[in-house]
This record gives sequence, C-alpha cells and structure tokens, in this order.
Amino acid sequence: MTLPLSVLHRRAWIALAASALLSACASLGTPPGADVQPPIVFVHGNGDSAATWQTTIWRWESNGWPRERLHAVNFPYPLARDDNTQAQDGRSSSTDQRNHLAAEVDRVLAATGARQVVLMANSRGGNAIRDCIQNGGCAGKVSHAILGGTPNHGVWANPGFRPNNEFNGAGPFLTALNAPKGPNGDEVTPGLKWMTIRSDHNDKFAQPDGVWIGAKGTPTNVTAEGPALKGAENVVLPGRDHREVSYHAEAFAQAWRFVTGRAPATTAVKAEARVLLDGLATGIQAGSPSNLPAPGARVTVYAVDAATGARQGAPLLDKTVAADGRWGPLATDARTPLEFVLAVPGLATTHVYRAPFARSSSVVHLRPERLLPADAQAAAAVVTFSRPRGYFGLPRDTVLLDGAAAPGIPPGVAGVSTSKKLINELDRPVAAEFRSGAIAERIVARPWPAKEGHVTLIELHD
Repeated sequence: MTLPLSVLHRRAWIALAASALLSACASLGTPPGADVQPPIVFVHGNGDSAATWQTTIWRWESNGWPRERLHAVNFPYPLARDDNTQAQDGRSSSTDQRNHLAAEVDRVLAATGARQVVLMANSRGGNAIRDCIQNGGCAGKVSHAILGGTPNHGVWANPGFRPNNEFNGAGPFLTALNAPKGPNGDEVTPGLKWMTIRSDHNDKFAQPDGVWIGAKGTPTNVTAEGPALKGAENVVLPGRDHREVSYHAEAFAQAWRFVTGRAPATTAVKAEARVLLDGLATGIQAGSPSNLPAPGARVTVYAVDAATGARQGAPLLDKTVAADGRWGPLATDARTPLEFVLAVPGLATTHVYRAPFARSSSVVHLRPERLLPADAQAAAAVVTFSRPRGYFGLPRDTVLLDGAAAPGIPPGVAGVSTSKKLINELDRPVAAEFRSGAIAERIVARPWPAKEGHVTLIELHD
C-alpha cells in the first residue's frame, strides 16, 4: 500500500474522487450503492509493485466504483526468497507477505468502516491472499478472493528441486495451502467466494516443460490447469498470458461480474479532463527490486511531443523526494505524453516515457532501470521497451522498436515483458509500437547517453 499523502494532497484526491464518481454515475447509470461496494485491495506479483494495477483501478473507477475504495498493496521487498525458510537480503518470505497483507486489510477496513474487503491478486500475490485467509487472521474479513495466474499448484512440483521454494507445488508451503478442507475436500478456505483466472496454454509459469525456470527439457509436473483450485470458480481466458489474466480488460470484466453479479457497463477507461498523478520513487535493495522509498531521489517531469519525444518547455515538476518517497502531485491532462526522469543516487538515471494518462493515479511508482556496464561501453544509448501489465507474445502481438521487430522476443508462449535495443545515435526519435487485439500504443522517446549513466525506458499502459 502506498504511503499517506499530505493533507493538501489528500484533499485534492478526495475532490477528484468525488468528481470522477459523479461523472461515472451520470454517464454509466447509477452503480451499486456504497453499502454494497466493498473496498477492493489489489495485490501485486513477484518483483512487481502496486503500479501494475493502474489500468485495472481505472476500469473500476470508469464503472462508478469510488476511488477511495480501491487500494493497491505495495510489498516492501516484492521478490521471493530462493529458500522460503532462509533469510535473504532484499527478498521476502511467504510469511512476510502474509503479515503485510493482513495489516493492510485491517488498515483498509478501519479507514473505510467496511466489514469486509475484496482481494484481487496477480501471481505470487495470490499466495499471500490464500495464506492470510487460511493462517493470517483474514478469515471473516474477506467476501471475495480473485486469483489471477497464481501458481496454486506450483511453477514446478518436484520435492527434489529447490524443495523449500515458495513456488514448489510439492513443497511445504503450497502443500499446506492445498490440503483438503470441508466435506468436499476443497482446496480453498470456506466462508467466502473464490475465483481463479488462468490461461488455456499461454501462462509461462503453468507449463509442462521447465524452459521458463531455466530447466529446458525437464518436466515440471505442472499443467495449464495449475492455477485452478477445487472449490473455486475457475475461469479460463484463452490466449492470455501470465499477467494478462489479472490486468487485461477481460480479467477486469470477470472480476466485476464475480463481485457484482452482472457485466460491467464498459471495459474501456473513461478519460478525465483533469489528471492528478503521484507515486513513489523507489530503488534497488541488495540487488533486488524494492518498493521502499528512495529519499534523496530527484524526479523531473516534462511534457513531450508525441511525434518526436522532444521536451516541450520547462519541467512540469522538479522535486527531490523526502523520506516518504512521494514524488508528486503533478497536475496534467489526458492529452499530454510525459517523460519522467528518475535520478536515484548511485543508480542509473532513468528516463521513462509514457503515453498520456487517461485518468488520475496515485500509484505511478518509479523504479530505476539497471544499466549494464557492457551495454554502456557498447553503444551510445540503451533503450528498453516494457510491458509491465502483460508479456510480449509472437505471433499474437506486433512489437516494434526503432522501426524494426523488437529484439529478444521468442515466438510461442508469451514470456518476455521487455525488449532492449542498443542505439548508436543520440538526439533522435526512437519509436516503440505495440498492437495486440484491441490494444494499440505508440510511444516516441529520445535516447540518452549511456556512458554518462543514463538509460531510456518506454513503458506501456496496457
């Protein structure tokens, strides 16, 4: 969960939330009353942050769900330990995740006055949800649990291979969670509604071969049905990948139906005239991604030209973040592409290019990219194209970077979410384009000098 905003920031968010809710009610019809609109707590996956839920939150808002009842957890150390039983710098155990989530559930209930929350997770976040409900005191506090792509029966199931890893379906953690419960021998804890959302074949972590865990040719003892659970409603989204089963518009539609009992009015994101952005500036801890604030980081934001990526005028914001790590707020609109410059002491200066933000968001979290010394020596600039809410899949998707097929994306199962290209010229546009079904984004960035410690990141919304 993101840290509290100042009083001034909070007032701005409350005003925006009220405006958004009234607008949604007027355009989409009156949504369910507040008494039947429970708070929803979104739980990110392994190595990720609350920012992955940005577009999902927008879709709930666009259907009239109050902004103040949509919360995204931010685990401090999001990456799992290699051995769940052994401390590891910069990593978290399943118990760490469970306890953090339990505290967030209590905090949200206290803040909203609600009796129960809805929990929705991607991947590893589902482990925390299941553990919290079964063992962490969340039973009775949750009405619905939605698990997208959670490896409920493991990424592999082999007692002889990394036996204490959290993702081993034959290990002690998942074996205990999956122990039969109730008269029907269900795998889910009784007393609430459960839904899993999975792919039919395109989830990189539900494959019979170990290629995605570095063990090509070795059976995992896991199939595409691995995320399904006995006792839950098990939904299949054909062709969707490991992240899309949580963050795609189709996953949102299933979640809305599961919670409300009806289809959403729209799966599109309804744009706001006034957009207010904020988030955390974070860093890297012990070589692992971190969601802890990076005090002293400097964040500078520019409006850029959509066709060239060139900066348009003076910075919209230039701030050295304090101990809370918050870099905003920034007032903008739904028409302006942006460049975020994140400078964390001791790490590469990262230039993040984003298409216009359709709606306000308090989870625009910024994390520096790693710059490999070999890349900095080999080229003038390093440009990375990233899809944090999905993977690139060929031939399903069209993925272009700098006028050619984006490098490093293998055909078949969608399992790569970034593409990196070394550029030998500076001071020119570099375009990135992504098309997949109804999704289409084109972002133009500028390359920055790698030898001076700069890296360019082009980040998709969907």
